[in-house]
Amino acid sequence: MTGSVRSSPAVEFRLYGVSEGPTLQTAALDGIPMRYRAFISYSHRDTRWARWLHRKLEGYRTPARLRGSVGEFGTVPDRLLPIFRDREELATSGNLSPKINAALADSEALIVVCSPDAACSPWVNEEVLRFKRSGRSNRVYCLIVGGEPNAGGQRECFAKALRFEVDADGKLSTQPAEPVAADVRPGTDGKSLALLKLISGLLGVDLDMLRRREAARRQRRLLAVATGSVLVMLLTTALAVQAVIARHAAERRQQQAETLIGFMLGNLTEKLSQVSRLDIMESVNDQAMAYLQSLPTDDVTERSLEQRVTVLLKIGNVRRDQGHLPEALQSYQAAHELSAKLARAAPTDLERQLTDAHALTFIGTTYWYQGELDRAEESFLMAQAVLQRAQALAPEHSELLYQLSTIDNNLGHVLEGRGHHDEALAQYNDMLVLSNHLVRIDPDNKKWVSQSGLAHNNLAKMHVLRGDLSAALREYRADLDIEVDLARRDPLDNDQAEKVVISRAAVGRTLALTGDIDAGSAQLLQALDEVARLLTVDTENTSFLEDEGLYSLQLAAVLKAKADTGVASTLGARALEIFERLSRKDPANAGWQRALAGAWIEQAELAFDIDKNDAREHVTRALAILEPQLAKRPDDRDTVLATLGARRMLARLAGDADTAARLYRQILQTADAQSSGRHDPRLLAFEVAAFLAIGRKPEAEAMLPALWETGFRERRFIAELTPHQIPTPAIVVSKTD
Repeated sequence: MTGSVRSSPAVEFRLYGVSEGPTLQTAALDGIPMRYRAFISYSHRDTRWARWLHRKLEGYRTPARLRGSVGEFGTVPDRLLPIFRDREELATSGNLSPKINAALADSEALIVVCSPDAACSPWVNEEVLRFKRSGRSNRVYCLIVGGEPNAGGQRECFAKALRFEVDADGKLSTQPAEPVAADVRPGTDGKSLALLKLISGLLGVDLDMLRRREAARRQRRLLAVATGSVLVMLLTTALAVQAVIARHAAERRQQQAETLIGFMLGNLTEKLSQVSRLDIMESVNDQAMAYLQSLPTDDVTERSLEQRVTVLLKIGNVRRDQGHLPEALQSYQAAHELSAKLARAAPTDLERQLTDAHALTFIGTTYWYQGELDRAEESFLMAQAVLQRAQALAPEHSELLYQLSTIDNNLGHVLEGRGHHDEALAQYNDMLVLSNHLVRIDPDNKKWVSQSGLAHNNLAKMHVLRGDLSAALREYRADLDIEVDLARRDPLDNDQAEKVVISRAAVGRTLALTGDIDAGSAQLLQALDEVARLLTVDTENTSFLEDEGLYSLQLAAVLKAKADTGVASTLGARALEIFERLSRKDPANAGWQRALAGAWIEQAELAFDIDKNDAREHVTRALAILEPQLAKRPDDRDTVLATLGARRMLARLAGDADTAARLYRQILQTADAQSSGRHDPRLLAFEVAAFLAIGRKPEAEAMLPALWETGFRERRFIAELTPHQIPTPAIVVSKTD
């Protein structure tokens, strides 16, 4: 029964399940010394708990009176080490690596960090199953950190291999198991007791005995502290006079330390950011954080807390730029916990309100990168509410207006991702109004001018979705002019140089949509040349690597229209290498996963005329990524277009007409399901091609006038119309690009 308690001579745990069925025997392993005291199995998302558990177990010293005694599993050791904890990338087949298998076989016990994420993890399940097959089901212990045992569905915290016994053949049976568990969820054991329960199980000693020993040890410590306190008090009294004399010197040293911290967090970090030395920035921020954490926790000034918020935000930014999104989110959330406390304590302090809104915005942005639109929107709206309340204090405060324009940008992205393009357009227009207002206040402020450029970029995307490529090019060029001008003002600012790269690539790919492939490829090639320069400064900068991968894919597609397949093949291979690497670094980044799918589609294109089996394998890999993303975000246009492209490629590779027709009908159904952005020329082109492929030429021809009206003249698409004897409009080539 859930919540009941089972006692044994060695340990006491919460019990989940009622089975008393047979398990495999351990005679084959009895008496064989093993390398590890325990193996910790956990989900990637529970890394924080696994690290905590690993640190506590290896740092634990067995009470002196228990050392060398005989416990349930043999002689009680002095220390519980080593403990094995690892989370290497596993094959997509779900097979455990030799390293993991060896560690499991060489571990006396298995501890599973249980949560809904762990319950869904195939690797956690496989580790439990492999350990049970060794005949040591009685040495499996659980630490519940979230979810609910045996709840089923999304709340389930036990992996399947924990919930059922293995039979004599080592396969999971239908007989329920009784995983023993310590529980750290609110209202349960708490950290201290849960840790003791696990330790008692690993040592094979009675929990009550261990608790008594721990209580006695704490009493001895308290006595020592009390004795030391008396001595310190006497010493303090004797040194009172000297302390008064030394106070001024101490205050001077504290002021010097705070000045150094200010430099580390201000001028130095800003310069390092501009030259993109993320590795040095991380070291600087870690040193600053170490200093702040060394201060007494019961004597922390508000200034120290404010500095700590700044450090946490900067560390989060470095981790984000290095592709460590979960770790970045932890830093941002820790910063918000402090900034919210400071903001509540001084509701009329405008700077504190701005800092709190800033932390919330970073949290929302990280959720956005992870594809969590609901959480991203929630954080952005919370930040907006903080700013709107603060605006009553200073309606024309420039930094506040800038942050509000940033929220307009971020909410626009969320709305755009949900297919609410009209609402997104309104947010982007508000953003442009605010940023232009700021530029009028101070035309020399680079941050505000760049914000205006970003607003133009956003509006350009909306024009593409609304079917006006001419207006989109006009907005993209407005952004590019702004970013180039800002880059000329400070040639050493690599962050600004990257903004030029992004804007130039947008102009290039839009020119290619209008049929001007020479001008388009020139812009994309120039963007890639600049990215190559940036990567010489910081080869591990994930933002620069992402730029190189994305624009390599886009240039490859344009060059294929020029029949330059050799360079296109090289670019496609480089893009695949980049996004495989980035996706291994952070599998939670939805954008990198989608880009990886795009790289596989490009590989399928290149292999189409060489080896159709290879091409089919590549596009199947892409769809394995894209179909779940489309199910989760059916209105995200980038995901929709990537999925349509993969399905079309698979249809071209299909071995029979029925399969191809089914895939083309899926393309039409997905395109028709788009509630807004129906004049997007890229979407219309997919629909026209699908109609032609299944022999519905009149319907394709009926759509073409609307497609040509957008200004769409993509060369490869026009070439596909030639066999169908469909007239096409002339292509206007740019004279200025």
